[in-house]
Amino acid sequence: QVQLVESGGGLVQPGGSLRLSCAASGFLFNRYALSWVRQAPGKGLEWVSTINTVGASTMYADSVKGRFTISRDNTENTLYLQMNSLKPEDTAVYYCAKLKFGTMQYHLDAVRGQGTQVTVSS
Repeated sequence: QVQLVESGGGLVQPGGSLRLSCAASGFLFNRYALSWVRQAPGKGLEWVSTINTVGASTMYADSVKGRFTISRDNTENTLYLQMNSLKPEDTAVYYCAKLKFGTMQYHLDAVRGQGTQVTVSS
């Protein structure tokens, strides 16, 4: 059974940083690309970033490029998202997602965790 458990969210001031983690189990972690997606209050899911199986290839939404860094530790079955220079518009519930085998394209039906709340406010 696939399990994805996000952690690391919280309240941070504009300009601050947070590091999100996603602990994965129930599947061969190093065989799947992974993504972070987010959902702001009253809005739909927004793709944030994707990383390939070995961490050599990454993609970012324009809204976070240069501020967020996705990474993974295949020895610990953990996905990370380092978020710097946070803005109020980054406020959202952040989810990690397991992509379908052999693809780096996020789809809405991807398996996600329960999410972790990030609030950027002074």
